[in-house]
Amino acid sequence: MSRFLQLHFLTVYPPSNPNRDDTGRPKHAVYGGVHRLRLSSQSLKRAARQSEAFASRLAGHTGERTQRLGEQVVAHLLAKGAKPAEAETLSRAVAEVFGKIDEAQAKDHIIRTRQLAFVSPDERRMAVALAEKALAGEPMPAKDELKRLILRTADGAADIAMFGRMLADEPDYNRDAAVQVAHAITTHAAAVEDDYYTAVDDLKKPAEDTGAGFIGEAGFGSGVYYLYVCVNRALLVDNLAGDGTLATASIEALVQALATATPSGKRNSFAHHARAGYILAERGDQQPRSLAASFLTPVEGPDLMAASVTALRTLREQMDRAYGKCWDADAEMSVAEELGTLKAVQDFAAAGLD
Repeated sequence: MSRFLQLHFLTVYPPSNPNRDDTGRPKHAVYGGVHRLRLSSQSLKRAARQSEAFASRLAGHTGERTQRLGEQVVAHLLAKGAKPAEAETLSRAVAEVFGKIDEAQAKDHIIRTRQLAFVSPDERRMAVALAEKALAGEPMPAKDELKRLILRTADGAADIAMFGRMLADEPDYNRDAAVQVAHAITTHAAAVEDDYYTAVDDLKKPAEDTGAGFIGEAGFGSGVYYLYVCVNRALLVDNLAGDGTLATASIEALVQALATATPSGKRNSFAHHARAGYILAERGDQQPRSLAASFLTPVEGPDLMAASVTALRTLREQMDRAYGKCWDADAEMSVAEELGTLKAVQDFAAAGLD
């Protein structure tokens, strides 16, 4: 089994603002001395986790990143007939396994941890089951025993296996990420543009002033984005306790999600339902390398996608000549060239895991 899978995506985004900074404008970066638009790694991973690909291919095998496990347990126990005080006490006990309780919010059935915790389906089921047993009269185990009973290191949660997790108070149950996702940047210089817009009051009469009911300004941008992803396939299988079938489904879902899912910022305003126009997948045991340097000199020309594909292929060949190939097999999909298919790339990416 080849250890590493490297994925390279080129995707055209129309005018949009899928990933905003703290001022509400598109995220950006300076690369090669010019301004580029940027999509953060975090936004891309969340888009993948929330995608139809993950929902359909990994149903029942995805976790929840949340502070609110305690609230879920409270609601479950109340539905079982528990008294509110009893439900809160029991839910607090199991929620504390994942982090310290936020005492400032602990009222009216709100039991939340201070930190977000990535909770697997098995861990959630065990927390609920133990709370139910305590409600029925069994003694609640001590905190250390609760941790041993609830927490899992290999638990069948594909997204935790892929993207990892950190439990600050329980490092033994941390998970090293099998999938590394870079920030996506435009292959060319790209500026944030401004959209001046107005909203009209539908009930305003013609006899009144002709001004708008609201005036606003929003930033947006467009371009061809390069995304690099590296998958340690061996670690993914280990994280899933050797379940090759689930590892196969995970990689197939990941490839589909990264090719078709987009961060959701301002989606209703810009409808940026973009799909990758080019994908390169490489398998091998050699040390991975990004091809982001293909775009250190910004690409130019009337067809930025075609120029980006050419720049990526050129640097790849140059690096292969200089260092030797860092891959044993590869697969390409290019929409414009009618080369390959997404299904073929998925099959290639997951080959040999099950």
